[in-house]
Amino acid sequence: MSVLEKLASSLGRRDDVPNQQLARELAESEDAEAIEELVENLSNKDRNIQSDCIKVLYEIGYIRPELIAGYVDDFLGLLKSKNNRLVWGGMIALSTIAELQGNKLYRHLDEIKSTIDRGSVITVDRGIKTLSILASQSQEYRRSIFPYLLQHLRSCRPKDFPQRAEYVLAAVDATNKDAFLEVIQKRIPEMKPSQVKRLKRVLASVEKL
Repeated sequence: MSVLEKLASSLGRRDDVPNQQLARELAESEDAEAIEELVENLSNKDRNIQSDCIKVLYEIGYIRPELIAGYVDDFLGLLKSKNNRLVWGGMIALSTIAELQGNKLYRHLDEIKSTIDRGSVITVDRGIKTLSILASQSQEYRRSIFPYLLQHLRSCRPKDFPQRAEYVLAAVDATNKDAFLEVIQKRIPEMKPSQVKRLKRVLASVEKL
């Protein structure tokens, strides 16, 4: 039985529950053949199958990122897709494997930044998370990536700022924390009480560095 037969669209479903269940099954069984079939069908002529395949793949990434990490080039390729669903799905997949594929992703840093700069809200959100994870991995990566992350925090929408600050926290250390704190302090007046509460937790984490 082809794994495609278990996808939501193949079952006539419009929700993602079948895809999430399938991801859990494949993560548990470590079914490399089925995972490869999903990757191959990211270019299926049926856009619904494309969408279901990337959904299952990044859901696997949430659970067992090592099972999809070898397909980093395929996910990077999706960033150039004309199908926006594949672009942001590919970026989500990259965010789940960034800890495992830092060296490869760093070589595509400009491409990832460019995709963020022109991307949808989800693409931007997961792109910033991906870059924050990369920046956390070495001083070299931090020096290259952190200024971009700071600039994003200075200009992103207030509603997105707390979560993005939480992502960028992973890339903060003793050498750059003052610049990070300055951005947060400048933007706190724009925030709602619930957002300020989240940011205070970020500030408390920085103080421990």
